Amino acid sequence: MGLRKFGLMTGLQYIVPLAILFTCIVLRWQNVPVIDQLRLTVFDLYQQIAPRAYEDVGVRIVDIDERSLASEGQWPWPRTKLSELLYRLRANGALVVGFDMVFAEPDRTSPSRVIDDWPQSTERDRIAEMAKALPDHDQLFAQFIKGTGNVVTAVQLRNGEFDALPRQVGNFSAAGEAGRTLSDFVPVLPSAARNLDIIEAAATGNALVNVSPGQDGIVRRVPLMAAIDHDQPGIGKPVYPTLSLEMLRVLQNAPKTMLVRMSGASGSTRWTNSEGIASVRVGALTIPTDRAGYMWVHFTGHQKDRYLSATDILNGTVGTDILQNKMVLLGTSAAGLLDLRSTPLDRVIPGVEVHAEMLEQMLLEHFMTRPYWAAEVEMLVLLIIGMFFILAVPRLGAVWPAVIGLAVATSAIGISWWAYSDKLVLIDPLYPIVGLAAVYLATSSLGFMRTEGERRQVRAAFANYLSPALVAQLAEHPERLKLGGETRDMTLMFCDVRGFTAISEGFKSNPQGLTRLINRLLTPLSECILNREGTIDKYMGDCIMAFWNAPLDVENHAHNACDSALAMRHALRKLNDERKQEAEQANEPFLPLNVGIGINCGDCLVGNMGSDQRFDYSVLGDAVNLASRLEGQSKNYGVDVVLGEDVATRVGDDFALIELDLITVKGKSEALHIFALLGDKDMAASAQFKNFADLHAAMLSAYRARNWDEAENLIAECQQASSDFAKLGDLYDLYASRIALFKETPPPADWDGVFIATSK
Repeated sequence: MGLRKFGLMTGLQYIVPLAILFTCIVLRWQNVPVIDQLRLTVFDLYQQIAPRAYEDVGVRIVDIDERSLASEGQWPWPRTKLSELLYRLRANGALVVGFDMVFAEPDRTSPSRVIDDWPQSTERDRIAEMAKALPDHDQLFAQFIKGTGNVVTAVQLRNGEFDALPRQVGNFSAAGEAGRTLSDFVPVLPSAARNLDIIEAAATGNALVNVSPGQDGIVRRVPLMAAIDHDQPGIGKPVYPTLSLEMLRVLQNAPKTMLVRMSGASGSTRWTNSEGIASVRVGALTIPTDRAGYMWVHFTGHQKDRYLSATDILNGTVGTDILQNKMVLLGTSAAGLLDLRSTPLDRVIPGVEVHAEMLEQMLLEHFMTRPYWAAEVEMLVLLIIGMFFILAVPRLGAVWPAVIGLAVATSAIGISWWAYSDKLVLIDPLYPIVGLAAVYLATSSLGFMRTEGERRQVRAAFANYLSPALVAQLAEHPERLKLGGETRDMTLMFCDVRGFTAISEGFKSNPQGLTRLINRLLTPLSECILNREGTIDKYMGDCIMAFWNAPLDVENHAHNACDSALAMRHALRKLNDERKQEAEQANEPFLPLNVGIGINCGDCLVGNMGSDQRFDYSVLGDAVNLASRLEGQSKNYGVDVVLGEDVATRVGDDFALIELDLITVKGKSEALHIFALLGDKDMAASAQFKNFADLHAAMLSAYRARNWDEAENLIAECQQASSDFAKLGDLYDLYASRIALFKETPPPADWDGVFIATSK
């Protein structure tokens, strides 16, 4: 089940980031408003850091400001005053005049209209007849417009019911998209606020004054053209130029038809499937646009040097020296006239200044662009680096991909800034960075969750079988646990309770009491193993199977096993003392608990053993079987701990050992020396033990040399020499009985001292 969870988590570590990456690309492809706003915020920041430097190229704004209104009267002014203003502008050398206002209604100050508001009387009728002979102000204004020339009037596209088409002077011819028209790409609105026919007819050009702020109300791009949703037979929807573009056409006396180059036009480069408008050519100038025909405005911010007050023009303060060869935009900064806009650099700016900045850029051929391929490049970067994260994080970990990602992000910001500051090209670094961050966080988070899952599984799997130190190491480095099996040099231990059947019979009517007794026994014995870096493989009733040097390396694992055995013997004595005292207090019979322990070393296969449905971390091998046989021999030889020959060789003089016998255990054909573990290093170094060990070795030598009498004498000496530190009566009784048997029935001539064990 755990492996299935790991497999699922591993799969999710790829599937979830892939889904996030795909979602990021789709959202970017669909140009979701929130994403578009993030991108625009970056471009705004660039302009705020490095705005366009103001250069005087002869563009002026004649401002109907608060001072002009105070001096000349409230708006709207009579068309006669506007005629005078227009005349003075052209007379003082202005090359082109563009109106950023629409004259949609007749002038109410015309004599014939003023009289309409007078009460009926004979005198009124007489004056009305005289007024008919006076010129109409709108006609007079139209005459001035036509007479001075180079005047561009305004059209304001809007929502609402269609009334009539404004006059179209400047128009467009598109090349590049077969079967497509400009109205398929440019903004289209249903109607327009237009000038009086007589005024429009007199103008040299007629143009849009829409500035199209973004969703946040900030003007960043202005459409160079837009259409009215009213098809004309054989022509389609009429498309009108913006004010600055039309003024530039009039300035150059260029043809009325301007050339629009589409992204797929002959001679233009296109390596993606992007469609739309690429640029607009008017006279000798080519102006790049986005696919919808918008021009990016590179703002300088509000500049007072652009402005001339209308009242100063009217009273003659401004003359030829200031207006000569200038392009003039007539607009208003008065708050009450509601022509105020927001830009990346100014919270409030007159709308006419946006047109002025556009006109300056056109004259300077200074264009900020966002190429049609920019979005594809950004998505390609997102895709490539995102796939790198998805593939690299599970393999390399979180750190190096994070370093690489940080370098990519830094490079993206650097390249984007260089493109803006040096090439005036807008490339968005933020969305790829945000998308990559989302992919990286998903990948690394799932990797972290997988690692934590592995750690939790390691803790759950080994908490009851390993020492806390080993569990902590495995949790920190789960890769050190090789699932599936590996061959290791290990030390094995089997521990079994002696006489458990007799003990359990006393609990026939109290199974809970037997369970408590077993738990009371196994708990301290397990602690002795775990505290010495051992791993408990399993509990088999009253038996413990444990091993050392897996799943983590344990230095001197044979020593640790022997230490554990001695600690277990001490813990058992303490438990028996407690139980004896409890039995005496309860006036109950006391049966002591005794254990036999077998310890062996050798190469074993260790790992997760079992089926897909259930498995355990366990160990297999010949050394394991031998350790079990050694535990069984502890009862035959009357000792607590029996060691294999390899264990005795490894621990050397660090423990008090004596050789028990040379035997062949059941299931083995080769004879092996087995040893008894009697005590620790201090005992081994004592003179008493050394004397005993020499006598015991001499006894074994005499026994194997068939010196039966000498061996019997040495047995008596060994029993006396060991009486103070070990209970070895059963061992020497065993040898005494063998010698007595061999005296009556001598072994064969080829007998080499090997005892064949017939029991496990």
